Amino acid sequence: MKTILLTGFEAFGTTPVNPAEQVARRLDGESIAGAVIVSRIVPNTFFVCIDAVRDALRDTGADAVVMLGEFGGRATVSVERFAFNFNDSTRYGLKDNAGVALQGEPTVPGGPLAYQSTLPVRAMVTAMREGGVPADISDAPGTFCCNHLFYGVLHHLAGSGQPVPAGWIHLPHLPEVAALEHNLGAPSMSVATAAKGLRLALTALVNHPQDSNAPVSGRLQV
Repeated sequence: MKTILLTGFEAFGTTPVNPAEQVARRLDGESIAGAVIVSRIVPNTFFVCIDAVRDALRDTGADAVVMLGEFGGRATVSVERFAFNFNDSTRYGLKDNAGVALQGEPTVPGGPLAYQSTLPVRAMVTAMREGGVPADISDAPGTFCCNHLFYGVLHHLAGSGQPVPAGWIHLPHLPEVAALEHNLGAPSMSVATAAKGLRLALTALVNHPQDSNAPVSGRLQV
């Protein structure tokens, strides 16, 4: 594995600073276990974001893609296991950055209900925990642009036959976002800690072409 494409969403909705963008920018150009990280910041816009990552995969020739987003309310770096062919941003009272809200619409009409991440999810979470970064597996990626992009990229890769491991990682609020009045009480994580977690997770990705079979206990029930 020579190149890892790392994508991060820009600010959106009530999140003025997205940890996904900050972490992606921080890790851009770093070498992880012999693989170079190439970061791209993606528009938080339905469908446009899928095209952006598809183009980045083509342009970089990446051997793997890890996509980042924010999941406010979570206290851990959470590695998503499934992406669903369903959008409902109205559930969160949110529109994308083009002012579009989707409700009950699929990302790919007639596409499979779900795809499973092709990252070594258990190995990545274990590596982060052993390195002192709180992490967990999640089976609930939400129904906004994160899940939308996750599904769209996995669908593209499945259709193209490219053997490129791909998946999604959600990050908690940044401290300055958790300090906003409408987020008071929400957990947070610094850019430095989240970046440390990603370095550990990406190292596990390079070193585990096949995921670990060791069970990973979890706290996330949804």
